[in-house]
Amino acid sequence: MGKLLGIALKKASREPMIIVNEAHVTINDGIENDYKGSIKKRQITVLAREAWDEACADIKKILPWTSRRANLFIEGVSLFDTKDAFLRIGSVVLKINGKTTPCWRMDEIAHGLMGSLESFWRCGVKCSVIKGGIISIGDDVTICQTAEIAGIAEE
Repeated sequence: MGKLLGIALKKASREPMIIVNEAHVTINDGIENDYKGSIKKRQITVLAREAWDEACADIKKILPWTSRRANLFIEGVSLFDTKDAFLRIGSVVLKINGKTTPCWRMDEIAHGLMGSLESFWRCGVKCSVIKGGIISIGDDVTICQTAEIAGIAEE
């Protein structure tokens, strides 16, 4: 079982990430007040600490996780090859729609970061919300292969 280490949102493209300790997650809006929350296949992006650490080690830089601009930062759960699985964070359930694709802006942050993130799903995953609720730093995180195991009936 993993843990939720960080929650961040942004009000608009290229705006600074706003770190919060708790967030309201809804089926329609993703993380409340995050500007990408209404994009159904990419409502919430999730980054694993272990993958981020590997990417940073590759380029020999220590960078804050918010440099990746993901919404959630987790540890103890591998996101590699998890398309169509479900991610349960506290009482919230997300469907993993695939890996995120790093953009050229990652190389603006640190030369080589984009290439390092492309390997082994290090860039994290994009998700849609199946069951909303409140998430908080420290919530348990698990990967479930089916909606029934995640405790919900897929809509």
